[in-house]
Amino acid sequence: MRGPRHRPDQVAESIRQVIGDLLLTELRDPRIGFVTVTRVEVSNDLSVARVFVSVMGEGVDREEALRGLASAAGFLRARVARTLTSRIVPELRFELDRGLEHAARINAILGDLRSEKPS
Repeated sequence: MRGPRHRPDQVAESIRQVIGDLLLTELRDPRIGFVTVTRVEVSNDLSVARVFVSVMGEGVDREEALRGLASAAGFLRARVARTLTSRIVPELRFELDRGLEHAARINAILGDLRSEKPS
């Protein structure tokens, strides 16, 4: 898979691994509870990394976790810079990954449709 997306994909995977490890080992912000990095998308010019996270809990917990991650973004970016071999270190932007919510909703709708289906 060579081409224009090869380098951003490599950087995204490195960022995902580093942030995932740091969430487990070094971040002590109480707002950041059970957070999992699900994926990272890096712009082609490597200037911005969108870090998608899954957060256990309700809406308030999720918002608090995002605030905690945003406040730790500078620390996380500095730690990512240590592992990347490029001059450019992307700005980290944290977003909720709603993929699991959508999958659960679709599954519930399909379950409802199956139960309504006449035998």
